[in-house]
Amino acid sequence: MITLKRALETAERHGYALGSFSPRYTPMIAPVLRAGQRMNSPLIVQISSKELDRYGITPKEFADEFYRVVEQESITVPVVLHLDHTKEMAVIEAAIAAGFTSVMIDASEKELEENIAISKQAAEYAHRHGVSVEAELGMIGTTDFVETDKDEELYTDPKEAERFVGETRVDALAVSCGTAHGVYMVRQPKIDYDRLKAIRRLTPVHLVLHGGSGVPADMMSKAIKLEGGGVSKVNIATDLELSLLEALGREERMTNAECKALPADRLEQGRAAVEKTVADKMSNFLSSAGQAGTFAL
Repeated sequence: MITLKRALETAERHGYALGSFSPRYTPMIAPVLRAGQRMNSPLIVQISSKELDRYGITPKEFADEFYRVVEQESITVPVVLHLDHTKEMAVIEAAIAAGFTSVMIDASEKELEENIAISKQAAEYAHRHGVSVEAELGMIGTTDFVETDKDEELYTDPKEAERFVGETRVDALAVSCGTAHGVYMVRQPKIDYDRLKAIRRLTPVHLVLHGGSGVPADMMSKAIKLEGGGVSKVNIATDLELSLLEALGREERMTNAECKALPADRLEQGRAAVEKTVADKMSNFLSSAGQAGTFAL
């Protein structure tokens, strides 16, 4: 178990990105971790505040299952337990108490001054507890409202990022540069590489790309390998759920309780599909497969 700060420092230094995989259902935590172990890849397991509400899970329930699987499956690759998009300090505090090693405060819909104040408060609290902090500047669009409740998109301003990171002391910054949460139905993803490079020139913060599902591999590879430091963390949630639902032959999402109640054979079908998707992302999308050993260097 490591913090997000340590994870991203290592990933950036060695030229790959960590997948931040959201299993959404607690029975799908196991295949995500199994994929990391099988591929010898460091990884991040995450869930957002809205996903906790949507799927009927508490931070403690998610963390307890995560740690149970880590022990039962003898997981030895470096792994971060991360709380994604969260707007309330109470949820952040509950997650830290439950054992999350990283949290995200998302005040991106606020004006810059208020976003700085809220994010600074969250960072100070988390750092006192030895936990890393991610924040968001700009607004990342969405198509299905599972992770966030806004569909506005506002690209991150590099000069604002310089001030934001300097004042908040966050460890990672989610930036808006052309990707979106959910399925790309009309507009296709594109990444503003010049914007990413400008942000990195002005701040040493590790960059996070939300909306990794559906982004072409060559596009992502270029974002990861930008000179001077590119994207070090890529959020992937929708692709995992789509592979699960396809394996089960259904279109509608479940609650966590419904997923847990699936017959054992059906549950294993779903888990196998999720594990394959995660392994494929590590090998062909993130360049993180085989990189667990970089944490010993």
